[in-house]
Amino acid sequence: MVMALSKQHKLAIWAITPHGVALADRLADSPVGGDIYVRHNLADGQSAYISFDRLSTILPQKFHQYSGHIFIMSAGIVVRVIAPLIQDKTKDPAVVVVDDLGKNAISLLAGHMGGANELTRIAARIIEAHPVITTATDVHEVPAIDVLAMQKDLAIENPGAIKIVNMALLKGERIRVHDPYGFLAKSLPNAETIDLHSLKQNINSELQYDEINNESCVFIDDAALELPSRVLVLRPPSLVAGIGCNRGTDSQEIRSHLIRVFKFHGLASTSLKCLASIDVKKDEAGLIAAAEGLRLPLVFFNREALNQVKGIKNPSPVVEKHVGVKNVCEAAAILAARNGTLIVPKQTTPNVTLAIARINFSSSASARATGNI
Repeated sequence: MVMALSKQHKLAIWAITPHGVALADRLADSPVGGDIYVRHNLADGQSAYISFDRLSTILPQKFHQYSGHIFIMSAGIVVRVIAPLIQDKTKDPAVVVVDDLGKNAISLLAGHMGGANELTRIAARIIEAHPVITTATDVHEVPAIDVLAMQKDLAIENPGAIKIVNMALLKGERIRVHDPYGFLAKSLPNAETIDLHSLKQNINSELQYDEINNESCVFIDDAALELPSRVLVLRPPSLVAGIGCNRGTDSQEIRSHLIRVFKFHGLASTSLKCLASIDVKKDEAGLIAAAEGLRLPLVFFNREALNQVKGIKNPSPVVEKHVGVKNVCEAAAILAARNGTLIVPKQTTPNVTLAIARINFSSSASARATGNI
C-alpha cells in the first residue's frame, strides 16, 4: 500500500531580541521544535536561524505555511502584524505570544481549532512561564465542542454554530445530538440523543423545526441534509472513494464524477477520508491531481489484495483481462475503509469508475443501518 499527501505540521518561532533568541533556542531544542526566525542582526551567520529584515514583510509569505507560530515579543506588535492575515478559525494557524523575559505565554489566536491553547500550555512548561488562556470554556473548565470535534477528527462544516453549542455548554443547557457512531454523545454534558428518522420528522414539522431553531443541536453524520443554520454539523471521516480510470483521464472528469455521485446519494463530501485505487495507477497524473485538488490522501493496493476482497457487486471480465483484478473501484473502496461496507456500488463515466464504502465505526445502540441514506 502507498499513501501520499500526508499533512505536515510545522511550527515557526519568531524572535527580535537577544533574550528572545535564547528563549527560541530552548523551544526549538524541545519536542516542540520548529524553525527559528530572527532579525538579521541577531543571526550571526548561524545556519540554525532564518534571518529577516522586517517582520511585516516576511510574515505574509509564511503565516499560513505553518500550523503554529510563537512570537517572542510584545502582544501589540503581533496583533498589528497578523491582523491583515487572519481569515477564519478553520484556517488560521495557532498564534502564541511570549514576552521577552519568558514570564508569560499567551494564547492569542486559534485557541481551540488551531491548537494555540495547547501550544501555550506546552511552551509555558518548557520555558517555565505562566500560561495565559482566555477562552470561556477553558476558564470555566467545561468541554469545548470544537476541541472535542478535533480530538475525534470530525470536520466542522459550519463553524458559525460553534458559539451556540459552547454557550449551551457554559450554561449547562440541553444539547440534542445526532451521533449514530458514538463519537461525542457521551462526552457532552446534558446531551439528548436523537436519531436520523426523528430529526427528519422534526425538520418536516414547522413547530418542531422552530424548536430546533431555538436550542442547541449537534449533527454528526455523513448524510447531506438541509439543516437549520444553528445546528452544528460535524462530519466524521467515514467515507472512502475507490476509483478506477482509463490512462490519461483528466482530473476534472474524476472530480466532477465524484461530486455528482456524492450529491445523488445524499452524502457529504466533507466526510470523504481518502481516495483509493490499484497500484498500477500510482503514476496516473489525473488521479494524483484530483487527490491534490481535494486535499485528500491517495491510497493504492496491489492486485493480490484487491482480489481477496469479498462483497464485490460488479465484477468485470474486461477489467480482469487488462488489469488482473475483477473490480478496482469497489475493492479499493472496501479495503481503504478497513473492510467497510460498500454503500455505493460502481458508478461509471466513459473514463472513470467510482464506488463508495463506509468505515464501520464502533457505534452506540442507536446506530442506524449502514445502507444508503
